[in-house]
Amino acid sequence: IAIETSRGLLVAALHNGHRQVFAINPLALARHPDRHTVSRTKSDRADAPALAHILRTDIHRHRPLPNDSDQAKAITVQARAQQDAVWNRQQIANQARSLLREYYPAALEAFHSRKGGLTRPDARQVLTMAPTPAQAARLTLAQLRRALTRAGRSPNIDTDAHQLHALFRTGRPRQPTPVEHAMGRQLPALLTQLDAACQATDDLTTAADEQLRTHPDAQILLSFPGLGPQLAARILAETGDDHTRFSDARGLKAYAGSAPITRSSGKKRYVGRRYIKNDRLCHAGHLWAFASLSASPGAKAHYQRRRDHGDWHAAAQRHLFNRFLGQLYHCLQTRQPHNEEQAFGPTP
Repeated sequence: IAIETSRGLLVAALHNGHRQVFAINPLALARHPDRHTVSRTKSDRADAPALAHILRTDIHRHRPLPNDSDQAKAITVQARAQQDAVWNRQQIANQARSLLREYYPAALEAFHSRKGGLTRPDARQVLTMAPTPAQAARLTLAQLRRALTRAGRSPNIDTDAHQLHALFRTGRPRQPTPVEHAMGRQLPALLTQLDAACQATDDLTTAADEQLRTHPDAQILLSFPGLGPQLAARILAETGDDHTRFSDARGLKAYAGSAPITRSSGKKRYVGRRYIKNDRLCHAGHLWAFASLSASPGAKAHYQRRRDHGDWHAAAQRHLFNRFLGQLYHCLQTRQPHNEEQAFGPTP
């Protein structure tokens, strides 16, 4: 069966049967009718036989949907939901930051430079209690201590309370009182959304972590440097656990977008990055390569060699991710964990 999507209830129902299901890229389908007509007509009635002809003539050029286990499919749902929740949380935090820049710069100075920024529980607690500069200036040290305690802070409460107390009382430019009051009504609405987004992210992160650790490939994935539970779940979600899906490591690298693509015509030849790829897997690989620089001496040395060779930061990280994917493919095929010395050689 040829169909233009790889997701959905219909695809799941078809794939659970005894038929092979091929997901044909809509772009490939759009170009196929040009072999028979140049009128560029488009209709579902014409697309159906076009899909059938693609499999009839070029089935060897297409791959059926992978036979991932139900557990891997569940991890895919959890990992993608967790990633979407992280993006949604950051989007709301960016909206709150833009609003604070308009009328409340002291709040940005107090929390934005710290890890987590406005998504920190203490930042949300203090801003909920004092959504305007005027209210923040009236906060006492005791109120600030109680707010930090309610947010779960235990060390350095007195120090942080004194810093916030002095910062909120520093003279700064202010909006007119009615405008400041109106913006102070808008901020709690954003903080309510941010609280919900932070809670959803925490819940989905825990669920994805628990789901990952029950999978047989989890220990192999977690043995790689820089690959924690969240990134490992995203990698497994996008690559699946059907180890026959890719005939070799080159297919996996091309699917992830880490392998370069060559365009050659006449005297012109261009080698550059891929733009047709699995974007979620590529994003996870960027984070993986960056985290591995501080966790693996071999990865850091490889990255530095690429920089010395002339690569920009992104290109060097993409090259490192490309190498990690080759190692991951080998480890999954041979069922052995990652070995730093075998992967990068002895560290000088």
